[in-house]
Amino acid sequence: MRYIPSALQAHLDSGVTTLCHCWLLRCRDGIVHGFTDHDLPLRFDGITFEPDSAFEAGSLDAAMGLAADNIEIAGALSSTALTERDLERGLYDDASVDIFRVNWADPASRILLFRGSIGETTRGSLSFRAELRSMAHRLDQPTGRAYLRRCDAELGDARCGLTLTPQTGTVTAIANHGTITTTLAETEGFTGGLLTWISGANSGTRSVIRARSGANLTLWIAPPSPISPSDTFTITEGCDKRWQTCRDRFNNAVRFRGFPHMPGDDWMTRTPASGGQNDGAAL
Repeated sequence: MRYIPSALQAHLDSGVTTLCHCWLLRCRDGIVHGFTDHDLPLRFDGITFEPDSAFEAGSLDAAMGLAADNIEIAGALSSTALTERDLERGLYDDASVDIFRVNWADPASRILLFRGSIGETTRGSLSFRAELRSMAHRLDQPTGRAYLRRCDAELGDARCGLTLTPQTGTVTAIANHGTITTTLAETEGFTGGLLTWISGANSGTRSVIRARSGANLTLWIAPPSPISPSDTFTITEGCDKRWQTCRDRFNNAVRFRGFPHMPGDDWMTRTPASGGQNDGAAL
């Protein structure tokens, strides 16, 4: 049962209400935005909620139990805080969202309707739609280790234990929006690595490297803005998560987080053979 503050309940019981919605958006980079469907700015909890954001909220389906509550919001890219480029760059991916029902005549009289995060987003040239997922959706996320042949650690994280040294490069030519020629003459080992733009229109955007050929790099997803010659970036190595790669290229087999000797589906049909793989000796 949702608790309604006494002041707000008295306002609702009066029969004449001055209510609006407020959205509090916290991005992963720490930036906070406030929006409201009221026609004037509102302020509470140290946050100013700006009007004219053109937000529209759909119905909120709430249920008992652990099922995730979902709601969809739509809006126009009219606010200076919400831009198409930022949506493309993923700045709002998994951002936390609080939705309040507020008495705009007395902002201290309010109730929290929803708390969750942004899920899937779609956008057009002038508008966007975003799925909001309640906190219960995190219960559906896999946790713990997976029993797989390949490593489930990220290259360079605490479980991997390696220290990566990024290289800095500069774009010298653009074959197309996703393939570039760089000043890095040798890019061996960077397939699957991470490229971070540090100058130019895409500064701060990250791209995964799909393939390399000499000094040419092909990105899995092209950055949101056009690439220009002289744009600079940093690049870190990639890893295909295989046991052989961890052992031979990184000399890090002792920290390999997979199970390279896990039996395959054909193990059940094999029979013991002297001098073969199933002779009972250590693998």
